Amino acid sequence: MVDDEFLERLGLEKGTRKVVNHEERGRVLQAMDGCSYKAAAGGSLSNSLVALARLGSKPIGGPALNVAMAGSIGSDPLGGFYRAKLHRANVNFLSEPIKDGTTGTVIVLTNSDAQRTMLAYQGTSSTINYDSCLAGVVSKTNIFVVEGYLFELPDTIKTIIKACEEARRSGALVAVTASDVSCIERHYDDFWEIVGNYADIVFANSDEARALCHFSSKESPISATRYLSHFVPIVSVTDGPKGSYIGVKGEAIYIPPPPCVPVDTCGAGDAYASGILYGILRGISDLKGMGALAARIAATVVGQQGTRLRVQDAIDLAESFAFNLESSTVRSDVGSDHFSCW
Repeated sequence: MVDDEFLERLGLEKGTRKVVNHEERGRVLQAMDGCSYKAAAGGSLSNSLVALARLGSKPIGGPALNVAMAGSIGSDPLGGFYRAKLHRANVNFLSEPIKDGTTGTVIVLTNSDAQRTMLAYQGTSSTINYDSCLAGVVSKTNIFVVEGYLFELPDTIKTIIKACEEARRSGALVAVTASDVSCIERHYDDFWEIVGNYADIVFANSDEARALCHFSSKESPISATRYLSHFVPIVSVTDGPKGSYIGVKGEAIYIPPPPCVPVDTCGAGDAYASGILYGILRGISDLKGMGALAARIAATVVGQQGTRLRVQDAIDLAESFAFNLESSTVRSDVGSDHFSCW
């Protein structure tokens, strides 16, 4: 936990995300000397995957889910730590470490008002190779997720397109996370190359949704949700404590926020995305119910310190969702027990 003075001293703007180099990261770590902190195998997508794996860890409302991730880690101790932590959370990390590579890190500084400031260091392992092994996994998955932060890595768009094309050939749904406004602004054309041609699902917060639409800050989240849903079958837009929206075919369904006393907002959108994915994999077509589950999962994570949905909370939420699902006769044809992401 840090105060505003700490951020001002380092010239950091509260609540933003910034890409830093090795020297800048070292300066922040030096300033944190003596502070308590926790190391975790984090990242936006891995937060969603761990929550999804825990929600689907038991055959509640369907078979247990198989969740996997591909990405870029180095052959350093941090890379081994990352892989081991995901494995313990039942998320299979598919990619081999980059020889002599340095694993990227994100420093998350949380204020007393639950706002978080993120400093991302890409490391020297910023490469994702699309080999036959990964192609085989993609061909067997039912939902394939692309994390928007990947557009920051050099030459990654070609790899993403190959994976999306394989997913489409295999009949998988393709989901894209918007990730960050500045990332969208820097790689706007690349985002729309994927979103416009391959995406079945898009996850964004209200600012990211407006950035994708080239809307001003005066435009409402519901307008951005409706606009995006003309291009993407399912659009999920979160708006913090004001609630969220699910867009389909030019319409937007409002999801009210559940009661919550915020402790740490980091990971809220990641948790919300896991609820939408879980609902789709469990075959639900009641979008309002699916959104309500996603909102409950996000509220649970916001009400604790840390970004990861706890195991028992996940089981309780899955059981509650299954109970509500049993009372509904409306089911979709998108049931699956296989899930993979980049």
